[in-house]
Amino acid sequence: QVQLVESGGGSVQAGGSLRLSCVASGSILRVNKMEWYRQPPGTEREWTWYHQAPGTERELVATIHSTGTTTYAESVKGRFTVSSENGKKTVNLQMIKLKPEDSGVYVCRADVGLLVDGAPAVGLYWGNGTLVTVSS
Repeated sequence: QVQLVESGGGSVQAGGSLRLSCVASGSILRVNKMEWYRQPPGTEREWTWYHQAPGTERELVATIHSTGTTTYAESVKGRFTVSSENGKKTVNLQMIKLKPEDSGVYVCRADVGLLVDGAPAVGLYWGNGTLVTVSS
């Protein structure tokens, strides 16, 4: 139905920059909003959408709505910028002045309208994430 693929993660030193991208594909009629979350590295396999064990929670980092409105976690304001392109099916996260506490697996989530068996529906979809490591 809908697939999300993230890219752009890597290892940088504190103060460095990275640009993440997430591309959505599938039977998407419209994109309502797209979000970036992050979770502690090494916990990806423990996370499920219906239950998050302590220490595996995903933190909402940035959101971009279909209107273009953006919101950010307090910890990243002024350092991260979220943007979209490709008819809103691609969301980017420009990260500057990175800190060690920014390290984690960055996961994209899409809130979309789509076709399911020819009928309109809405759904939330997650990507698999891309790892960001910031060393001090």
